[in-house]
Amino acid sequence: MQNRLHIEVTSMALHIMAMAFMLCDHLWGTIIPGNDWLTCIGRISFPIFAFMIVEGYFHTSNLKKYATRLLLFAVLSEIPFNLAMGSRIFYPIHQNVLWSFLISLALIHWNEKAKATQKLWMRILVGFASVVLGAIIGLITMVDFYHAGVLTVLVFYFFRRRTWWCYAGQLFCLWYINMELLGGLVYEIPLFGHTFILARQGFALLALIPIWLYRGKQGYHSKALQYTYYAFYPVHLLILSILKML
Repeated sequence: MQNRLHIEVTSMALHIMAMAFMLCDHLWGTIIPGNDWLTCIGRISFPIFAFMIVEGYFHTSNLKKYATRLLLFAVLSEIPFNLAMGSRIFYPIHQNVLWSFLISLALIHWNEKAKATQKLWMRILVGFASVVLGAIIGLITMVDFYHAGVLTVLVFYFFRRRTWWCYAGQLFCLWYINMELLGGLVYEIPLFGHTFILARQGFALLALIPIWLYRGKQGYHSKALQYTYYAFYPVHLLILSILKML
């Protein structure tokens, strides 16, 4: 019997892909505006990062240290983010994406605490409350992607198992979040005498391909690489903001 083609994506590969797609999006938003293909493929980055936050919660050996690292780099990233996205040091109407992940991490932990009680009504109540609170907090604090960002992380938490119904849940929820909640610019594509509508934010659903190919393997890992993942966000934003000003 011939061996079946087996494609598998590691955690390291997901991180690298997410960083590359994010860089494309931020290049479009800063120094190479007008090249829409950059932001289209850039849409793929956020769902991958959201998925990795959930994986990080369950694989970290020390949740407190994990959250502290996120908090530290959220603070370090704020000024580079403000400069890159708002061209000013103080830009209160939009906060960097690491704050979105910190809010999500707290809500995941709350759900896990409810799960530990082994009371179904508690899990349902906390699950519903975390969705509502996550959306409200995301909007009020004006973190990156607002309520949609927090909800995307929760989607990967609630539909974390590798079953067909979890895959279906991820697909449906990401479609609703990106096409209905976020919406945004659409492209009209004439084809075979018909005009098809393609939403820019819809490209985010392509992130599910590498996510579904992930099977829990970490791949190459080291402390240096781990901190490279964290440092990439503020460092590349700072470089782009400097180039933008020049």
